[in-house]
Amino acid sequence: MPTPSVIRVGDHVAEALGAGTPVVALESTIFTHGLPRPRNVEVALEGEEIIRAAGAVPATIGVHRGTPVVGLTETEIRELGGDDDADKASTRELSLAAVTGKNYGTTIAATAFLARAAGIDVFATGGLGGVHHGADKTFDESADLVGMARTSIVLISSGAKAILDIPATLERFETLSVPVVGYRTNRYPGFYVVDSGYSVSARVDSPDDIATMLTTQRALGVPSGVLVANPVPPAEQLDPAELDGVIEAAWAAAERDGIGGQASTPYLLDYIRRATDGRSLDANVALYRNNIRLACEVATVLAGRAGRAG
Repeated sequence: MPTPSVIRVGDHVAEALGAGTPVVALESTIFTHGLPRPRNVEVALEGEEIIRAAGAVPATIGVHRGTPVVGLTETEIRELGGDDDADKASTRELSLAAVTGKNYGTTIAATAFLARAAGIDVFATGGLGGVHHGADKTFDESADLVGMARTSIVLISSGAKAILDIPATLERFETLSVPVVGYRTNRYPGFYVVDSGYSVSARVDSPDDIATMLTTQRALGVPSGVLVANPVPPAEQLDPAELDGVIEAAWAAAERDGIGGQASTPYLLDYIRRATDGRSLDANVALYRNNIRLACEVATVLAGRAGRAG
């Protein structure tokens, strides 16, 4: 486990965990790298308000001036969201941050790691990292995959990001023994759309089911988390046929512009945003809100069970 002094846990988060109040973790790359200004900070703060309205406590996680923080303040969220020099931190960059002293938005892998270090059980995000196209030659896949295999947490997402190799991503999760379950669906969501075209091996139909999976995983000594695939609300999805065409054009533009590696994801998502006149951004925000609401329900169930057990 990490040395406690290395991570700063916000007072509001520490108090909630001590009192057995439900806590939901949120990542920070959505507002450091994922959304344009000023909507980035607006969405970050709105996410926290959704959690409070549900009777839970938000724990937005990021690296503030070199220090990993579980429970950023509003001032810190605004600083990270407005920092042109903020980088992305996966788990491997957390120690580097202590050297650079910079601000970083934490990825799913890093956020899940820090959330569990603080004792948080549930984490809501938008889209998940996964296997990139051409990974059979480049070995380019997100650390989120291995992070979920090593971190005992419930992660609510709306599928892997639309630009990724979805079947390869699902295969990797199977190899890594990470259960991927559809929430009230047998289909794997496609981030901006309800259905990616691929199925999941199992579904769950209630927050209690999700909580039971996590507690059973832990009782068995299984180290991985539980990945819940929660589709974007159907009325707020993009047109699937339109999205297919836009993604194909986005890849062609990236190849033309020589974009690769870590620069690919932000480039492609920005291309999709512009090509859909911002409707992809609206879908992204809609699915994020929806995932936060479900995460609150799961966190409430888990907190209630812990209270009864205590």
